[in-house]
Amino acid sequence: MLAPRAEFAVVILGTIFVFIGVAACGIAAVRRGNTGRILAWFGIFSALYGVRLFAAVPTAFSLLVGPFSSSAPQVVWIITYVIMIPALLFWAELTVGTLRHIARITVIPASAIAIAGTASVLLHQSPVRFMPYNNVLVIGSLLAVAIANVVPRIGKQCLLIESRVSAAGTLILAAAVVHDNLNGTFLNLRSYPFLEPLAFALFVLSQGWVAVEKVSADERRLLSIEDELTIAREIQASILPSGIPEVRHLRISAAYCPMTAVAGDFYWFIAVDPHRAGFLVADVSGHGVPAALIASMIKVAMQSVVACADDPPSVLRGVEGTLSSQLRGQFVSAAYLWLDTENHKALYSAAGHPPLLRWNQGKLESIESNGLIFGVMSGCEYPVREISITAGDRFLLYTDGLIEPEDTNGESFGDRRLEEVVRENQYRPSSELSDRLLSELRRWQPVPAAQQDDITLIVIDVL
Repeated sequence: MLAPRAEFAVVILGTIFVFIGVAACGIAAVRRGNTGRILAWFGIFSALYGVRLFAAVPTAFSLLVGPFSSSAPQVVWIITYVIMIPALLFWAELTVGTLRHIARITVIPASAIAIAGTASVLLHQSPVRFMPYNNVLVIGSLLAVAIANVVPRIGKQCLLIESRVSAAGTLILAAAVVHDNLNGTFLNLRSYPFLEPLAFALFVLSQGWVAVEKVSADERRLLSIEDELTIAREIQASILPSGIPEVRHLRISAAYCPMTAVAGDFYWFIAVDPHRAGFLVADVSGHGVPAALIASMIKVAMQSVVACADDPPSVLRGVEGTLSSQLRGQFVSAAYLWLDTENHKALYSAAGHPPLLRWNQGKLESIESNGLIFGVMSGCEYPVREISITAGDRFLLYTDGLIEPEDTNGESFGDRRLEEVVRENQYRPSSELSDRLLSELRRWQPVPAAQQDDITLIVIDVL
């Protein structure tokens, strides 16, 4: 039995550990990735240790479990067997390489010992029956962690976070736990009732310090990344057309909706004179910064094909030739439309791109003229389609982010729904059609779902 003052101290420590454990698990529930797992396993580890301290004081334990307070000794034994599992998983998240592999493998025998030990307790057999195995596992694991914290060369190879504070807390806990696990089972050592709880308190404080340092470092890194992405977004916005070209008898609108801060979609206009202009839409495979870098190269490539703007196959060959040595396993689909309102003619070529859509006399026509997507092989030929244009025609150039998003049933927005929206808004200006299409697309997707792909849409009305 503990003295009243000792019981009070144990209850205070138990309360602190349970509170820290619950708080850590609560934070882990809203965190993602490695940080969330670290907090979760640390929280379970801390809370279990706190409950074990409560169970050592029957009067305090009765406040937690009421009529089940008589099971306090069994709770102490069960937690002693089980607590090694979250401890190992916690250390596995803080280590890399061989030590992480060892920690994960050790969970298997630790779980087997915990199951066997818990069964012996619940079946009212000897609770110490499997304790020697548990003690050996605890001592071996803590010695491995202690060595990694003491030997700098091993620490650099095996520890995710190198910290003197963490090392000191871990070594103190290791010394206390090894002492308590050796005492009675293997050796007769002097007993110190508060040695392990105080060591655990110092360990918790040290890990809390490290956790704060890691979270702060992560936040600083995220802020730095956000600043860089903001700059990247501004740079990408600057490479897109600053306005819509003025071409007689054409009304043009463009919509550009990146999935992330930067996108792999690209569009460009080549306005040759008041009657003629070229329109390019391209889609780089993948998303984010790598795709955006390739998209920025397309603008450079477009500068070299202005002289052949009235020849879509030449435009695509020129762009492909410029990009071919830079793609490095990525692919780019592209479509180019040339409109000549003076001669009432359009020319169209594409490279693995969704078809050009033409609304004409109440029907939505799909126009395909595809060569190979960029990045497969160089020197491809791109067939061209010649189209006669008349007043009332409406052309849609777009990337597949407009038709591929799925609803809650897994059904794509697709060509059918796209045609319905175009039909319903056939008398609206091109800019309003763009807005309606994007609005319908947002409604089509599940409410909590994020945008699934970059979206680019150019709508051209012939007046």
